[in-house]
Amino acid sequence: MTHGNHPPAEPKWNLVGPGLVVAATGVGAADLIATTVAGSKYGYALLWAVVAGCIMKVILVEGAGRYTLATGNTIFEGWSSLGRWTHWYFGPYIVIWGFVYGAAAMAGTGLALYSLLPFGSVAAWGIVSGLLGLALVWSGRYDLFEKVLTAMVILMFITMLLAAILTLPNLAEIAAGLVPVIPEGAMINVLSVAGGVGGTITLAAYGYWLREKGWTTPRFMRVMRLDNGIAYLVTGIFVISTLIVGAELLYSAQIAIGSGDQGMVDLAGVLADRYGAWMGKLFLVGFWAASMSSLVGVWNGVSLMFADFFGHVQGKPHDHPDRLSGGRYYKFYIVWLTIPPMVMLFLGQPVYLILAYGVLGALFMPFMAITLLWILNTARTPAEWRNGLVVNIMMGLCALTFAALAVDQLRGAIMRVL
Repeated sequence: MTHGNHPPAEPKWNLVGPGLVVAATGVGAADLIATTVAGSKYGYALLWAVVAGCIMKVILVEGAGRYTLATGNTIFEGWSSLGRWTHWYFGPYIVIWGFVYGAAAMAGTGLALYSLLPFGSVAAWGIVSGLLGLALVWSGRYDLFEKVLTAMVILMFITMLLAAILTLPNLAEIAAGLVPVIPEGAMINVLSVAGGVGGTITLAAYGYWLREKGWTTPRFMRVMRLDNGIAYLVTGIFVISTLIVGAELLYSAQIAIGSGDQGMVDLAGVLADRYGAWMGKLFLVGFWAASMSSLVGVWNGVSLMFADFFGHVQGKPHDHPDRLSGGRYYKFYIVWLTIPPMVMLFLGQPVYLILAYGVLGALFMPFMAITLLWILNTARTPAEWRNGLVVNIMMGLCALTFAALAVDQLRGAIMRVL
């Protein structure tokens, strides 16, 4: 460990890590399809919402990282300082979320692999993906995990960028799309594009990945901000590329694609028809990389969060092995993400579990934005590292945006059940 007031002299590439992991985990098939559908419906009109979404996530992730580095506490310890009500929200959420997300992540990666290698079944490939994710993160070795995710980011970035370039985007229309305009009836699309870019619960995992990387004190603040900024620049270019594909390929030709993960397979078919089978296959590889990176990132990051939460609630000290990577609570949650959800791949999704998932999930981003505002403006954070006026305004706007999105998601979740 290097001492002094400056970050240690590391190779330049090594200064980017946890942020890219957050970005890789946060951008999954669901975000790609939401952005592609927005492009197919409204052309470039919602491009500004993608940019706004990236800015919002940069602000929230920077806040979570700043709190962790400034205090040495985890984000859950910060939430816990606000009262036991945070335990009563976060505990059921992380348990239900893990079960439902585990099934969705395996189904998504299974569909991508089945589209590439059409034998067996989607469920079988999903189970293979889940077990592969378990094997990759079981030991808790962060350096291996980061290398695997970086390779997947490069793969998904190159495939989507190539697809966007091949469609010969209209640069004048792209520039016009950066002007904030909400087309008629597009408010929900605006919110889902802005809110969906770059992850939800995985944003809160950033502080844990900082710890795994060895960035644990305020002297890493500048490195953390650089890391976070580069990560969301990559995310922004990636998601803008998906919007370009949607706008140029689908909007202009009025082609409709399926919802959910199936839409990515439909889009691969459109690309194959237009540019040849190789492009369709390459796009499916990118779709798989996006799905698999989200799965592996969650298997590691949310397991770290669960271990910290469960150990903290039991009164175990901050650095107790059970609360750390590779500990027994960490491993329990990886198994929870992988094995029980396999049942849902065969039996379908139980309605009330999906409703609980929708309700608790919709509340997470407002919860994160509001609690960060609370934590970063009070004595819980050293004065030097508290929010300034501009960051407070931006975080406040984030909280309002995510609250509006939460109301719509709650209404949608309830309507699906009724």
